[in-house]
Amino acid sequence: MSIPSEPPRFTELQGQYLAFIYAYSRIHRRAPAEADMQRHFGTSPPTVHRMVLELERLGLIRRSAGQARSIELLVRPEALPILR
Repeated sequence: MSIPSEPPRFTELQGQYLAFIYAYSRIHRRAPAEADMQRHFGTSPPTVHRMVLELERLGLIRRSAGQARSIELLVRPEALPILR
C-alpha cells in the first residue's frame, strides 16, 4: 500500500468521517459498516453512502466491491483531525 507523502485535502466533515473510520477500525479491528457511520453521525443511509463514494473518488479510502466492511483508509493517521 502506498500512502501519499503530501498532506491530504479534505473538508472538515470529510475529515470527521475519516477519523471515525480510523478510530472504529482501531477499536473493533475491522472497518465500520455504513450503518455504524449512520449511527455515529446521526444521518440517513443515502447521506453516508454519498460520503463514502466521495471519499473513495478523492482517493482517501479504498473499498472492495461486493465485500462488506472493506473500507481501507489511505490517509496517514497523523493527518487526521481529532474525532468529535
